[in-house]
Amino acid sequence: MEDVILHRIYERAALCRAFEEECFRRIKAGQVTCPVYLSAGQEYIPATVSVWLDERGITDRQIFVQHRCHSHYLCFGGDPRALALELRGDPRGCAGGMGGSASIHWPPANLYGHDGLMGTQVPIAVGACYANRKPTICFLGDAAAEEDYVLAALGWASTQSLPILFVAEDNDLAILTKKRVRRSWNIHEVAKGFGLTADVVSDVPEELWRALDDCKWPLLLNVRTTRKYWHAGAGCDDPNTFDRHLAVSAALDAGYVMDVRFKALEQVKMAWENQCPRIGNFARCGLPLGHEGVHRNAHEEFIQIDVQSGSH
Repeated sequence: MEDVILHRIYERAALCRAFEEECFRRIKAGQVTCPVYLSAGQEYIPATVSVWLDERGITDRQIFVQHRCHSHYLCFGGDPRALALELRGDPRGCAGGMGGSASIHWPPANLYGHDGLMGTQVPIAVGACYANRKPTICFLGDAAAEEDYVLAALGWASTQSLPILFVAEDNDLAILTKKRVRRSWNIHEVAKGFGLTADVVSDVPEELWRALDDCKWPLLLNVRTTRKYWHAGAGCDDPNTFDRHLAVSAALDAGYVMDVRFKALEQVKMAWENQCPRIGNFARCGLPLGHEGVHRNAHEEFIQIDVQSGSH
């Protein structure tokens, strides 16, 4: 892998880690009170996949994510300010303040969040791909793979030869229950039985990149990874859990790593301090260009922000 590619992956992952560490602190301080599913430890999966898609010119795409999706949102270009607002229930958030941590969206990138039911993003992604034949990326957890409608959706994707990539983020945990307790089969082997191309890889960027390059769609990749924090909330099940971000950082130039971390921390600081640029009597936060002066909530209504009081 060329250094410039690895650096792009690393910079996206570093932003994700900085955001999650700040979110962890804010949960501890009682400033974020909704259930939060931190993705620290797993950030190299969306970081690598998103850079690979960009490099391969797959830009007209749609992305469906699971409940542990902060890193996916950030890696695919979501505004960290809008995510910070969403986690505080603010109507200026990326899902109008109603999605919380598990159901976040970023329409400018065609990124659609979880609806709250385990694994339903998989049949929804397959249905969308079947309807429009647009390249589709669907992220799911290893527990979601055990839902019957997920398996049926994999079969339909194979039958219809859909242009879809399934990425199973396998941290070996359903809350705290390991796979060996829950099932006696592997999702990549089941996917092969349905006729999908499938493989199992680690979240090492170089290994995941090669797997993406070497396989044809429809494709399922079971990516082994580790979850740094609790299933939900701010805590750590095992302080000795392997940390991919530390391993990748250790292999890079120390000066470069410090510079990237400083920039990520500054960006995250601005996001959490809600430094949204003001335009007239409106707040502009998390909007694509061309939407100056307004922000739509989840019901497509305009929310006007009073500059003096901050009320709406």
